[in-house]
Amino acid sequence: MSQTLLATTCLECDAEVPWENDARVGEIVECPECRTELEVESVEPPRLVLAPEVEEDWGE
Repeated sequence: MSQTLLATTCLECDAEVPWENDARVGEIVECPECRTELEVESVEPPRLVLAPEVEEDWGE
């Protein structure tokens, strides 16, 4: 069982977003309130940014 190590504020709705103790830079976490996907930009200091939108490639 993992323990919550950090918690930061969602950039969209200001809800608390908990991080698990194994969070890594580049990992995507989801806001429990608004479901916005956020990317871990830094663990020390703790910082989240909006996750990039996944775009369709359509084979190009």
